[in-house]
Amino acid sequence: MNLLIFDIETIPDVDSGKKLYDLEGLSDADVANAMFLLRREKVGNDFLPHHLQKIVAISVVIKTPQKLAVKSLGDLDSTEAEIIELFYKGIEHYKPILISWNGGGFDLPVLHYRALLHKISAPHYWENGQEDPSFKFNNYLSRYHERHTDLMDVLASYGRGVPLDELATMLGFPGKMGMSGDKVWEAYQAGGLAKIRNYCETDVLNTYLVYLRYQLFRGRLSPEQLAREEQLVRETLAQEDKPHFGEFLGTIPPLKKGGRGDLSDGCTGAFI
Repeated sequence: MNLLIFDIETIPDVDSGKKLYDLEGLSDADVANAMFLLRREKVGNDFLPHHLQKIVAISVVIKTPQKLAVKSLGDLDSTEAEIIELFYKGIEHYKPILISWNGGGFDLPVLHYRALLHKISAPHYWENGQEDPSFKFNNYLSRYHERHTDLMDVLASYGRGVPLDELATMLGFPGKMGMSGDKVWEAYQAGGLAKIRNYCETDVLNTYLVYLRYQLFRGRLSPEQLAREEQLVRETLAQEDKPHFGEFLGTIPPLKKGGRGDLSDGCTGAFI
């Protein structure tokens, strides 16, 4: 079984804002401020609607029987269309179980609208049993199917979810590191795309660690298997030798003696 844990980071879609609100000629910063103001007047907060969120980072943990990898799709020069296309190509290739935190409420709807904008095709993602019968009762589209597991939704019994940062911290994981979603636009304006991608990678790592604990809870992992999977995360991040991974590692509680188990099939590799 392949797993794809994912998270996105977004900024205001100022190009669409200019067209929709007749703001041509203004700077991107002024357009974004106008969009926030119009949103506050309409709903009382400045959280923009899904279709006006432009994706600047998609980070993933990919777990296959052969490897564990953590990365952001594309590079610093990749366009929004390129990183979204990589995401859907990864689904086409790996046919994974998707794991997210509030992915059904935010990440996937944003990806849908942006894929429409960029004319991206993803037939396997939209499969619901018409071509592949195995997708009839377990597909990416249904809220109650496991092929996309929205952990926030499931753990709240489809009620009011809790913030990932708070739950991760409660469980002994790092939680937010150096940034939060409401600071992404500010960081992007300051040329901090690399910092945004690093932050997104730590968020998706938190999600994966919560997922492993969830798998223990539901009996899909034994305590020994959980210890092996958590150790595999430690070893994978240590091999990467990146500062934000080192910081993340420094906040994970050490593995208890005797809990490591057999890790003879160590992991290396990249997403695609």
